[in-house]
Amino acid sequence: MKYETDDNLKLVESGAIKYDKGKPGAYQGLVNNFPRALNSVAEVSTFGASKYAHWNGWKDVDDGFNRYRNALFRHSFAFSKGEKIDPDSKLLHLAHEAWNSLASLELYLKENEKEVG
Repeated sequence: MKYETDDNLKLVESGAIKYDKGKPGAYQGLVNNFPRALNSVAEVSTFGASKYAHWNGWKDVDDGFNRYRNALFRHSFAFSKGEKIDPDSKLLHLAHEAWNSLASLELYLKENEKEVG
C-alpha cells in the first residue's frame, strides 16, 4: 500500500493529500483484523451499560484499574476451568477478559497522560 508523501507536489497542490504517515492504521490494524472479537467486546460493553444503567460509569469506578484487572483474571480463571460462557451476561468469558483489559488499559493511559501533560 503506497501513501502520499510531501514530495508529490501535484497531490499537494490539488489538495488530494492526507498527512497520516506514522499514524496507526486503526481500521486495517484493528477493525479489519478483529471484527468478531470487537463485536464480542461491544456486546459486553452493551451488557454492562444496560446492567449499570450508564455507558460511561465504568470510567469513574473507585480504584477502577485494579478492579478491572481483578475482573479480567476472574474471567480468565473461569475460562481456564472450562467455563466458556459467563452465567450473568451469557456472553463469552474471553470477551469479558478483553473488555476488562481495554478498560484497565484506558484508565492507565489516561492517568499517565495527566502525569506527562
